[in-house]
Amino acid sequence: MIDFFGLFTVDTLYVLLGMGVVIIALLALCIVNTVKLKKMGDNYNKFMAGKKGRDLEAVMLERFEEIDKLKAANEEKTKQINEIYEALKLTYSKTGIVKYDAFNEMGGKLSFALALLDNRNNGFIINAMHSREGCYTYVKEIINGESYITLGDEEKKALDKAINHENGEE
Repeated sequence: MIDFFGLFTVDTLYVLLGMGVVIIALLALCIVNTVKLKKMGDNYNKFMAGKKGRDLEAVMLERFEEIDKLKAANEEKTKQINEIYEALKLTYSKTGIVKYDAFNEMGGKLSFALALLDNRNNGFIINAMHSREGCYTYVKEIINGESYITLGDEEKKALDKAINHENGEE
């Protein structure tokens, strides 16, 4: 049957079968490409629906202007944040307080030493001593974590707490 009418030999038959397989593969690729091209055409038509080239150009230019405005607003906000950050360096952000009995006849630890420092350890200590006759309050300036006036034990403890405040040590 392979040599039907003597027209085909075995070698020619293999060539024809190979060509048939290649034709079927090419036909399948052609169908896949046609489907993809149809989808791309549909997407293009949706994108261009009701728009002309000039309309799209105007929309794109409008978006570019919005992007430029957003960039300018972002730069302004960054500048404001930096100004706030610089101002925060000067605020009193470290605190230390020690309550104690200033005089033996008083109870309840009504006296206290309060240290308020900024990030550079500059600030002051308030020492309020409560007695039966009244309350006496003293303020001592702190520069670079040190006082030029002698500090009492409670004031030293309050200063140490404030200096070590940012390390989480209280």
